[in-house]
Amino acid sequence: MEISLIRHGKSLWTENNPIPCKELKDWIKNYDCNGVYEENSYPPETIKTISTANVVITSDLKRSIESARYLNPNIKTISDPLFREIELPIPLTNLWGLKLNPNTWAVLLRCFWFSGYSSGCESLNDAKNRANKASKRLVEYAKENDVVVLVGHGFFNMLIAKELQKIGWIGKRKTSSKHWHSTTYSFK
Repeated sequence: MEISLIRHGKSLWTENNPIPCKELKDWIKNYDCNGVYEENSYPPETIKTISTANVVITSDLKRSIESARYLNPNIKTISDPLFREIELPIPLTNLWGLKLNPNTWAVLLRCFWFSGYSSGCESLNDAKNRANKASKRLVEYAKENDVVVLVGHGFFNMLIAKELQKIGWIGKRKTSSKHWHSTTYSFK
């Protein structure tokens, strides 16, 4: 049995001008509503992985669904919100009028999130519990279909990989965080 985790493609939403923290929520909505760039070519290993899958799962976000379609236009997918990316904790205050580009906000807020700050979003513990549930669902698909692919998101794929490894799945210790790259885990 195999479960492969693929990170979605690069988002079409590239707006990266400095904004106050309060505007980040709208920026994220735009990021979530836009699709991904269609590339001229994709990593050969990823193409091979998705072409041999008996079932392909995506989150219900457009960038995940579109990525699966670009990698293999003829494949049918199962979209499930269980596999969505982990939200960022966005403070309700303006943080002293500080303006940073959205990518910098994302790194900063993700660090806060890993440190225990989860205002308005699921906590690290809740995300780990959801990843546990997601990994169990992927294992069920693998038991029924042998070769399974999830086209998902960077941080959530990382948590799923840790859960798979805890229950004996073998693969790279760390999932690839690069767009379009895949990491495969197997169980004998």
